[in-house]
Amino acid sequence: MDPITVGLIGVAGLFLLILAGFPIVFAAAITGFLGLSFLKGFAVATNIAGLIPYDSTARYELSVLPLFILIGFLANSAGMINGAYRFARAWLGWMPGGVGVATIFASAGFGAVSGASTATAAVFARVAIPELSKSGYSLKNSAALVAASGTLASLIPPSTILVVYGIIVEESIGKLLLAGFIPGFFSALVYAAYIVFAAKTTSGAKPQIIRASWRNRLAEVPRVLPIIAVILVIIIGMSSGWSTPTEAGAVGAGIVFVMFLFSGKFSIRELHACLMDSIRLTVMIFATIWGVLILARFLAFSGLPGAVANWIVGLDMHASVILCIILTAYVVLGMFMNAIGMLLLTLPIIFPAIVELGFDPIWFGILVVKVVEIGLITPPVGLNCFVVAGVRPDIQLGSIFKGVIPFLGMDLVTIAILFSFPAIVLWLPSLV
Repeated sequence: MDPITVGLIGVAGLFLLILAGFPIVFAAAITGFLGLSFLKGFAVATNIAGLIPYDSTARYELSVLPLFILIGFLANSAGMINGAYRFARAWLGWMPGGVGVATIFASAGFGAVSGASTATAAVFARVAIPELSKSGYSLKNSAALVAASGTLASLIPPSTILVVYGIIVEESIGKLLLAGFIPGFFSALVYAAYIVFAAKTTSGAKPQIIRASWRNRLAEVPRVLPIIAVILVIIIGMSSGWSTPTEAGAVGAGIVFVMFLFSGKFSIRELHACLMDSIRLTVMIFATIWGVLILARFLAFSGLPGAVANWIVGLDMHASVILCIILTAYVVLGMFMNAIGMLLLTLPIIFPAIVELGFDPIWFGILVVKVVEIGLITPPVGLNCFVVAGVRPDIQLGSIFKGVIPFLGMDLVTIAILFSFPAIVLWLPSLV
């Protein structure tokens, strides 16, 4: 049988296993192992399954992933979310829709230490929705705002998704993390601009404006200093060359741990829970990567990625049009799959075509992750919306999905700008 045909059968079998309820790690590993056995023999498949995952991931630079995950869990336990929110509300509450704007930037700030969209959405669903409701936002709009704001953590370093992207396509993780910083906060600005515009133009009751004295504003500054310290350590350390991403992650974790010690919430039981949660999530992500690497080697032997790349490059379309089609396909996939699984399954096939078309891999990575953010708030999966509804069962899931529609529009605006002006993405990593 033609190897490319074997590759196509393997991809079809992969999706059948996923639809049957198999976890991605097992579906990918089983498909890859069986495909390798068919193409190269059982002995070769066994050697690859035993060696490739370890050789590809047992690298010093990839230890940044568990460190970033640990930062998120420690920050959550230390109560840093409350400090970020109180600071943002004190300094931004004077604007039209100020509490909503504060929620967006507090989410962005917490995303800069958590790196996890769902965690950010879950915590802010508890903290921000009551305050948004008090200031005049409906429950629907409050929940939608929290769900959308949580997606900002996908781009702003430390971003787990960007690290996974870097592992799969073998790009510099440090440059990817730096590339996500400006687009992440630019996305926050676009969200905030919409909130201000909606507050000014909406007829009827408007959200309250909260004015804080300068004394109160300055009193909130110490609460946000740990977040600023972590951001500066990661961004300045990597951009200046003073530290690798792993070293920056270690220092960031150390800063958050010290804050946890002095937060008044420290206990051995809570620390043990943070460490165990970090271990579980790290093992889950790396196990998924291992399974997909076996699949990727099978696909490489089948020649399917090269065939797909040649087919895409040979299309009678401008390269930008082809890229738009690829990004649109990611939006559709995001409605049915989680972010990391979607990237792991598609990049081994799609990425060679991106390289052949001449697009910058780091720029493409930021665009893909931004598109993945859209999947976090689109039905029927829309994981962030499910998380918010789980925390606040009194808010209907359907109303949250309706409420995020304007934010989906803002995401499309952001993608169009990043697409048109790649320098927004590439300027910061170019300094390294």
